[in-house]
Amino acid sequence: MKALYGQQNSPGEEMTFVFQERENLPASRDHDVKVQVRACALSWLDTKLLSEIKVKKELVPVGREISGVVLEVGSKVTFFQPDDEVVGILPLDSEESGVCEVILVHEHYLVHKPEKVCWAEAAGTVRDGLRAYTALHYLAQVSPGTSVLVLDGASPFGTIAIQLAQHRGAKVISTAHSLEDKQYLERLRPAGGVRQPLVVRLYSAEDEPASKSQLLPHKHDIITLLGVGGRWITTERNLQLDPPDSHSLFLKGATVSFLNDEIWNLSSVQQGKYLTILEDIMEKLSNSIFRPQLDEPIPLYEAKVSMEIVQKNQARKRQVIQF
Repeated sequence: MKALYGQQNSPGEEMTFVFQERENLPASRDHDVKVQVRACALSWLDTKLLSEIKVKKELVPVGREISGVVLEVGSKVTFFQPDDEVVGILPLDSEESGVCEVILVHEHYLVHKPEKVCWAEAAGTVRDGLRAYTALHYLAQVSPGTSVLVLDGASPFGTIAIQLAQHRGAKVISTAHSLEDKQYLERLRPAGGVRQPLVVRLYSAEDEPASKSQLLPHKHDIITLLGVGGRWITTERNLQLDPPDSHSLFLKGATVSFLNDEIWNLSSVQQGKYLTILEDIMEKLSNSIFRPQLDEPIPLYEAKVSMEIVQKNQARKRQVIQF
């Protein structure tokens, strides 16, 4: 049984990916669930975060967003039984690679998968859904009538964020950096009611081909766009605000919040709330409120090449391995 791992020989070095043969699973614990993986989404490996929380491994397991079928349950498992269909996100310190046919998962990291949701969509939506919920509900507190600007709305995360914001009754504006992205975003506009413009293009064709940094507006631009009591949600961990920007935020009563969707797994106190979010994501996926931006399912033998593309931030659609 093969599993995929990332390997980084020295800090700053480009990560390489290797398949390792696994002969046996580790011993099952009381709350473990043995899952036959049917699909696993690939996400960028944040080696810096792993180092900061003292999770250092020679081989880093690849693939944490999984969906599959329960094969066996531990003696104290209460939420699941064999043949249940499940979906979840493996914890940061997991020894298991989701790109593997059979894995062990603690029951508190899984929820039931709705029958009408396919394996690839379940695995490919769960992380972006969690991130969107964290940003829009817990950090931005989006409500009907508010305006939301989503940068790069045609990305997998941007797509889910737009759909969640629209579902909550917000007016959504999004940036696009290509004609193809603009056309895709136009199709996300609600069919009924007043059809407000959705897409804003911040850069002209002369800017292409553009690097990732060129596609992002300057922090001053975003702060200028904020209204009174506005909130800027960012994943930029090294953001530094200049005194004029801080003064502008003060005058507007606006705030900056940092989006780190790993916080749910870093605090056991939030476990119940975390599982409720995952269940609601699956419900919205089942009801077609969420329509994820997925690439064609990828066979296992192409997982290594696909992960290299993901790690270089070159994938425009969510990559999902299907078994």
